[in-house]
Amino acid sequence: MTSPLTQLRKFVAPEIIFGDGARHAAGNYVTTFGAEKVLLVSDPGVLLAGWVTDIEAKLLEANIAVERFTAVSPNPRVDEIMAGAEIYRETGCKAIVAIGGGSPMDCAKGIGIVTAHGGHILDFEGVDTIRVPIPPLIFIPSTAGTSADISQFAIISDQQRRMKFSIISKAVVPDVSLIDPEVTMTMSPYLTACTGVDALVHAIEAFVSTGSGPLTDTHALEAMRLISSHLEALVANPTDGELRAQVMLGSMQAGLAFSNAILGAVHAMSHSLGGFLDLPTVCATLCC
Repeated sequence: MTSPLTQLRKFVAPEIIFGDGARHAAGNYVTTFGAEKVLLVSDPGVLLAGWVTDIEAKLLEANIAVERFTAVSPNPRVDEIMAGAEIYRETGCKAIVAIGGGSPMDCAKGIGIVTAHGGHILDFEGVDTIRVPIPPLIFIPSTAGTSADISQFAIISDQQRRMKFSIISKAVVPDVSLIDPEVTMTMSPYLTACTGVDALVHAIEAFVSTGSGPLTDTHALEAMRLISSHLEALVANPTDGELRAQVMLGSMQAGLAFSNAILGAVHAMSHSLGGFLDLPTVCATLCC
């Protein structure tokens, strides 16, 4: 009889670059993938904060052409994914760079799926429905919370059914995650607190999950330690770069844990509530 330590386990993760200025590596990775033009996916809030322009400038410096798609709602919607995929195809993009929270990154995953397969994003609801490789994904998270830059999940809002549905596959794990604490400096204290609690819940749910094990528990426990030790101080001192880095590191660790151990009842309820009321996952999780 096997012990928990010797049971077979799978662990998937992107290539991760962590630290201040990590976002500046986007151009290098796009070049490595051989893409001369990218679709830059984000949302109006991140655009207003200046990060879209910041990343676009770095890509242009690397002689990479950029097509923007920033029409992403707080819950990425089916029609937004289809519109983004059409822009990707029409403009000849060869890779996707996303900067933002979970919504732009999940939207980018959906765009990649549709451009690779054709058809409609609704065709891919469920587990392991992706049949061919999707375009390279290079993600830059702007919040320390969702961990969509780490995970093998894409959560999409279907407005017709008033629900969120999941696409689960290691094929949607980004190729590269550029985790740059500097990008979170434009978050308000309130958003910092909300996303930080979401990350803490990720870690707790992963640790108590029936799919947890030695490969995930270490990340979950370290995430709990980092977030619980630094989040309150960060909310009180939102310009402290070291505190930002500690919470961002905790969010990353939580993402590695839950992406592989799977989440539990809290997020199951939050997706149902969030889909029905069109709430962002973070808000729905806090309600639950």
